[in-house]
Amino acid sequence: MADAHASSGALRAVIFDWGGTLTPWHTVDIASQWRSFAEHFGDDGLADRILAAEKRAWLRQRDEGGSARMAEILAEAGVRSDHPGHSAAHTAYEEFWEPHTFTDPDVPPLFHGLKERGIKVGVLSNTIWTREYHDGVFARDGVLDLIDGSVYSSEIEHAKPHREAFAAAMAAVGESDPGACVYVGDRPYEDVHGAQRAGLRAILVPHSDIPADQQVPVDVEPDAVVQRLVEILDVVDGWVARVPQGPR
Repeated sequence: MADAHASSGALRAVIFDWGGTLTPWHTVDIASQWRSFAEHFGDDGLADRILAAEKRAWLRQRDEGGSARMAEILAEAGVRSDHPGHSAAHTAYEEFWEPHTFTDPDVPPLFHGLKERGIKVGVLSNTIWTREYHDGVFARDGVLDLIDGSVYSSEIEHAKPHREAFAAAMAAVGESDPGACVYVGDRPYEDVHGAQRAGLRAILVPHSDIPADQQVPVDVEPDAVVQRLVEILDVVDGWVARVPQGPR
């Protein structure tokens, strides 16, 4: 565990990335997800068209900070929502992803530990999936009730590293002072650079094998680095201990 240049300000909220952070990174054949989806439409070229539309959406997010939604990606690829295979396709898609969505075992003790310290828990994720899907994942894993506020880029106009995404996440947990908030993520550009530029402290969880086409070179130093999520409690305790105590 390494601590870089932590602020000495009060700490009231810790906000987390989802994929690669709250759920461990899995290397997935991205094309396979769309083949699972497209086989219910009888269209041999559909999977390739969806994959191309998805890549364009993620590139726009990376380069412009704009968000994307699954429904828009499918529509761009020519998927008709009234097609009789649409429901079965979505089911197959979610079944493909389910093994890759389970919450890290450190999350329940971490969230409980933060709550015991009077620190709010938030989530901010760049995602094309809906709030309902993510809430279902957290409910399945027994941690939904421990989250004070969450924001998914699929429901706002901006994605990380845009400042507005972090502002929305702070608002979701009832905070307006970025100096009182910490962001935890696995990506130097979106998570560390984005959070620090928005005025938050940033903790890096450096275990994700991020594809080369999703990486953005950036010279940043996280405020702390942890090898396990539960170590965040030690980081938080160290920061809180440094806050000057007023007269009694």
